[in-house]
Amino acid sequence: MKRQKILFTALVLSLTLLCVSVCAQMARPYHNGSVWMLAFIRIKPGMDAAYMNHVATEWKGIQEAAKKEGLILSYKVLVTEGHTPGDWNLILMTEVKDLAALEAGEKKADALAQRLVGDDKKQMQGYHEREEIREIIGNRIAREIVLEPER
Repeated sequence: MKRQKILFTALVLSLTLLCVSVCAQMARPYHNGSVWMLAFIRIKPGMDAAYMNHVATEWKGIQEAAKKEGLILSYKVLVTEGHTPGDWNLILMTEVKDLAALEAGEKKADALAQRLVGDDKKQMQGYHEREEIREIIGNRIAREIVLEPER
């Protein structure tokens, strides 16, 4: 009985090591890329010019400053049609190197916003004012997957 238990344990250990070695050698045709922060926005009817003015000035200014300080890699603005009255029609995209860089840069990003926009009260006032022209439908963080060339 004791011998069977030892043999069983050895078999399980051997299979586990085999699985680990096979899994470690698995070739994946991709690697993790950068991380994107996505904000899905619904611009309220008739407010396109007003909101795009904010995006092209204040939002872009913050993005450019964050890029200059190495907090972000890039940013993009995508516009689309909403399919329902409550659907988003604009995406604000900000790219960072990885999740670690996103977390490590949090305090620097807060300090940058304080310097460029103002204190917390001033920032909240801006959020409140923009509620009149847009609605934030949701936010996501997504990792880019970089596909390897075919061999």
